[in-house]
Amino acid sequence: MAKNKTLLGCLGVLVLLLVIIGFSVAGTYNSLVTLDQSVRSQWAQVENVYQRRADLVPNLVETVKGAAAFEKDTFTAVTEARAKVGQVKLDQSIVNNPEAFAKFQEAQDGLGSALSRLMVVVEKYPELKATQNFRDLQVQLEGTENRITVERQRFNETAQAFNTKRNKFPTVLIAGFFGEKFKEKAYFKAQAGAETAPKVQF
Repeated sequence: MAKNKTLLGCLGVLVLLLVIIGFSVAGTYNSLVTLDQSVRSQWAQVENVYQRRADLVPNLVETVKGAAAFEKDTFTAVTEARAKVGQVKLDQSIVNNPEAFAKFQEAQDGLGSALSRLMVVVEKYPELKATQNFRDLQVQLEGTENRITVERQRFNETAQAFNTKRNKFPTVLIAGFFGEKFKEKAYFKAQAGAETAPKVQF
């Protein structure tokens, strides 16, 4: 009789322990899902502003082409950079794939550099800078570049919140159990060479 009570008591403690562990695992899983969805949502915002920039590029190039027809190398560089951006496969899995993420960032950085070169070309043509169409496009492009910076920063903050939670003990064990689903998120980084101050010559 006493043995049965002890056995039932041990069984009760074991069941209670399993329930507590189950709730803990479920809570951890749910918080990882919430943070993962936040990262994906923020990634969609990043895609959105990059798409806005990609949509502005053809109009900008055509506007500049009219006034600076012989700057063919610059137009080719912008067009090729935009094409590379379009070749990068985009879907929600990119946030879990550091290689694809790096390829995306490299393509976007290439387009940013090409657009900067285009703006330098524009400086040679004051009559172009005076046209309303060009000024409107330039304002939109500048606004888009600012949005890109903001959304990349927000993405990095969201990814950091996810990575911090994911890598804490015991969450790291639970995340590891689900494999690729809760893989650590990559961050946007500065362009290569951004740490070196540009040389200004007059």
